[in-house]
Amino acid sequence: MKLVTFENCTGQSRIGAVTAGRRIIDLNSAYALYLRDVRDEGAFARLADAVVPPNMLALFEGGDTSLEAARTAFGHAQNEGDHVTGVHGEPVSYPPADVRLKVPIVPKKFFHTAGNFREHHEEATKAGFSHPVMPWIVFFQNVDAIIGHEEPVIYPKHLTEELDYELELAVVLKKGGKHFTPEEARKHVGGYVIFNDITARDIQRREMKSGVFSFCKGIDTFCPLGPWIVTADEIPDPHNLAMELRVNGESRQRSHSGKMSVKIPEILSHYSPMGYSAGDVVSTGTVSGVAAFSGDPKAWYLKPGDVMECEIEKIGVLRNRVISWEEAYGHKPEALATQESLK
Repeated sequence: MKLVTFENCTGQSRIGAVTAGRRIIDLNSAYALYLRDVRDEGAFARLADAVVPPNMLALFEGGDTSLEAARTAFGHAQNEGDHVTGVHGEPVSYPPADVRLKVPIVPKKFFHTAGNFREHHEEATKAGFSHPVMPWIVFFQNVDAIIGHEEPVIYPKHLTEELDYELELAVVLKKGGKHFTPEEARKHVGGYVIFNDITARDIQRREMKSGVFSFCKGIDTFCPLGPWIVTADEIPDPHNLAMELRVNGESRQRSHSGKMSVKIPEILSHYSPMGYSAGDVVSTGTVSGVAAFSGDPKAWYLKPGDVMECEIEKIGVLRNRVISWEEAYGHKPEALATQESLK
């Protein structure tokens, strides 16, 4: 399934799954309908809220039980047709024009992997923009910076003049846990999602003098995630996926998930002593082709008006436009710290 969080025509936030025809099935409403009409369950609404809640984090906290129930609901709604209504007369199936996709999930923790694709680390070294990676780095992403498909990345010109992109494959966990082996990691994987790791390179360059970087990647709107979560059963081998990032239609990053130096089971196991919660997100690192390490970084750095398209095979396309601070807020950021004051 392709799992989405969406806003319906009445402004409610709901969770759904995408059909082959790109319609959105409201999974909570569909499961209540299934319980009433197929299972003859009297407490259909209450049970649906408990097993397939209208919140993505809560759905993943339900683990395999909730994901299987969601799959059952999805199949039932498709069998009933596009015009099926729910137990309260509400729509169950929506055409894409009638909904707005939101960020699919806001996790409790976002584990960030850097340096895992050696091609990216090697190009950083050649550009004199790196420090030792053995064999990868982990840090936490700011979950409040997460945005969804078609939501804008706000360019804080008063903070950075070197805004960059990084295409990544990320893992969504369906099961929490601690201290598990790579062999045990598979049972924790719930699905996969596209992540664009927006980075302020000039801030990163200063942070890296201390060997740590975080602020450069955690600024508001710097964490596009989406457009949906593809469940693990639809991607049996996450290390066999073509990856490409385009800016205004021009290919900038093009690679393959098979080029990871450390594979997903090892990554998940290595971080597990910190403890996972269901719904946590783990990124796996970016590929070569970022602006900072190109032949002409100034020409490739992002600017207002640019449109980024992140595509990963079997998942889809995550699209975000860059807008200026003034377009986002209607005024200049006079009251905020200037870049010079942060040096």
